[in-house]
Amino acid sequence: MDRAQIIEKLFEIICNFLELDPEEVSLESDIREDFDADSLDMVDLVMDVEDEFGVEVPEDAMETLLTVKDVVDFIEENM
Repeated sequence: MDRAQIIEKLFEIICNFLELDPEEVSLESDIREDFDADSLDMVDLVMDVEDEFGVEVPEDAMETLLTVKDVVDFIEENM
């Protein structure tokens, strides 16, 4: 899976999970701040990412996943 496919799938996951329109999401979007995601939302979102991309996100890494780009980079590095 290349970067463009990861981004497309991640945008889809975020939009479905947080009930957003695709044009509301960018790589620079801060998931917590821009989308009002709380810690429970983040746990659920990470679980969806783990299932979809076959990666494991350690708890300490969750704190560093602030933007959509951070999540894309993490997926790329850990696939």
